[in-house]
Amino acid sequence: MSAVKTAQIEKNLYEITFSIDHDTFEKAVNAAYRKSVKNINIPGFRRGKAPRAIIEKMYGKGVFYEDAINDLIPTVYPDAAKESGLDIVGQPEFDIDTIDENGAVLKAKVYTKPEAKIEGYKGIAVTKTVAPVTDADVDADIERVRERNARMIEVTDRAAENGDIANIDYKGSVDGKLFDGGSAEKYDLTLGGGQFIPGFEDQIVGHKIGEEFDVNVKFPEDYHAEELKGADAVFACKLNGLKVKELPALDDEFARDVSDFDTLDAYKADVKAKLEEKNEKAADADVEEQLINALIEKLDADIPEVMYVQETENFVRDYDNRLRMQGLDLSTYFKYTGMTLDQLRAQMRPDAERQVKTRLALETIAKLENVTVADDEVEEEMKRLADAYGMELDKVKELVEREGVEADLKVKKAVEIVKNSADVSAKKPAAKKTTKKAAPKAEETETSEEAPKPAAKKATKKAAPKAEGETDEKKPAAKKTAAKKDAE
Repeated sequence: MSAVKTAQIEKNLYEITFSIDHDTFEKAVNAAYRKSVKNINIPGFRRGKAPRAIIEKMYGKGVFYEDAINDLIPTVYPDAAKESGLDIVGQPEFDIDTIDENGAVLKAKVYTKPEAKIEGYKGIAVTKTVAPVTDADVDADIERVRERNARMIEVTDRAAENGDIANIDYKGSVDGKLFDGGSAEKYDLTLGGGQFIPGFEDQIVGHKIGEEFDVNVKFPEDYHAEELKGADAVFACKLNGLKVKELPALDDEFARDVSDFDTLDAYKADVKAKLEEKNEKAADADVEEQLINALIEKLDADIPEVMYVQETENFVRDYDNRLRMQGLDLSTYFKYTGMTLDQLRAQMRPDAERQVKTRLALETIAKLENVTVADDEVEEEMKRLADAYGMELDKVKELVEREGVEADLKVKKAVEIVKNSADVSAKKPAAKKTTKKAAPKAEETETSEEAPKPAAKKATKKAAPKAEGETDEKKPAAKKTAAKKDAE
């Protein structure tokens, strides 16, 4: 590869020109021929046996150029990008300037990270509010532990009541026709829990084990399945069994069973201490959030759109990876939620923009403060990554670029500079109002990986979690040559 030339097209947009020499290009063209020849039919030759010269004579000298260029770009472009000295963001856009048997000259349009300014990042005034831990908070936490340690007891001597766990078979129909997803066998349903649409659970109450009966309900007008909105449905049900949940007694024995403490009072004191620690950490996180908001407001930078697009794609890809770890994927998620890829991108875009601005602000502060990272700090971070992912240290060093680790550590140090210099004032939280017990949040309930039951209430779409992971870059493709199109 010859010398690299750079030219600025507009603010944050540059053009990198670089060439591929004859020998390198010839090897790539020959490799492209060997890979493609098995799919090319030439009269007078067995399939896959036609000489390269014959194919080029029939389809043109450049028949294999496009494949050769596309194979070479991932190899030659990184060196050109590095030699350019530009701080490139996003994916390049390639174009072929010249190409012949002597080699090729390519141009890549790239966006660069903008020059950023930030002032007043020290002494930012923020308020820290630590929520007090009440006896009710302690009791609620312990009650959740009791729920997890409850045992199930069969009920055989009475009819179903609210609070029972009813094991049922059901088949749902509208106008006498069964509908998809409206049937199940041996399904455990907590009566009175509001899991199914209004009226369904109430009509099970009063029935005895073994009874078969119909449940008549009307689907809500805003139900997620279009064909069932407002429809009158009949569910043929059978009550297979009943269970009740028996909570353990709240005494010293319970404390010994679920903790390292011998008495209930000692256990409660430990629960309170842990809740106080949790609230303290939540308050610290809120302070950091306030500081980040302030930094974003103080940031002065002309950020290219490509940075937001790339970070949004990182978020989407990271979310897909998280779903796959749970045995799902994006297509399944879209099927269950009715969401599209574009809608998911739109949902993640605000967080992606915030991430880009936050990173840029902190990188700028790190430069202004001349933040440095020692070799032993990088090594320690590499070890931490190895432990976190259960990998050998040498393998982590192969996969993770040292420069990236250094950059991350500088950003962390910039955060500490901002936090340590902040003007933090304490504030007492407002007294809690006495309200009806709220329904548990989505993330606090156990969910099934099965498709939603038509008899269930319409579920609110759960926001996609934030992601910060880096992803593999897509392989860029050069423009097609006319000769290759003819060969196809």
